[in-house]
Amino acid sequence: MGLIAIAAGNNAQFMVVACAATAGSTTLCLIAASHQTVGRLVCIVKGIEELESSKQSLNSDTNHVEFVLRNAESLLSNEYKSADFVVIDCNLENHEGILGAIQNNREKSTIVLGCNAFWKDSWVWSRSNSHLLPIGEGLLMMRVLGKSENGGGRNGGSGGKRRSRWVVKVDKCTGEEHVFRIKLPGGRAVKA
Repeated sequence: MGLIAIAAGNNAQFMVVACAATAGSTTLCLIAASHQTVGRLVCIVKGIEELESSKQSLNSDTNHVEFVLRNAESLLSNEYKSADFVVIDCNLENHEGILGAIQNNREKSTIVLGCNAFWKDSWVWSRSNSHLLPIGEGLLMMRVLGKSENGGGRNGGSGGKRRSRWVVKVDKCTGEEHVFRIKLPGGRAVKA
């Protein structure tokens, strides 16, 4: 359910999910988010077997997903560099290369989530500001700036103006972690 909120809350228009095996609950969440944002959803799978089992597991929801059988790293650094929401299964053989491809030459800002990140070191080497959240088997969350925000400002960046920031709060009673996006008026900090 958290993926739906993050994707819909950011009004994701072009979502890509790279699966290590069969598309499952993550893809179902993104299908629900794409209904809310009226966005496009692409699911990258490794081979024919994964494609067939993904279609079976998603059942009738396959009408809302474009399946692609190609190299995720190549697709995300070329044809899909305009994706604004990307989910990667860190169980993919070359997940570090895929994360690296996403961090270079983005057309627009991209929210990147890495599922199953607890047992991988993806979050350690990431060049972006990333957060490892204790959700499921670990959720790596990062935001990669696009060309217009990364170097298009007068001062070689966003010009010192941050339009929003992410805040993580832990409920002391339940231990639940809540992630909020706070919009900043005119680049000034908002006190929480």
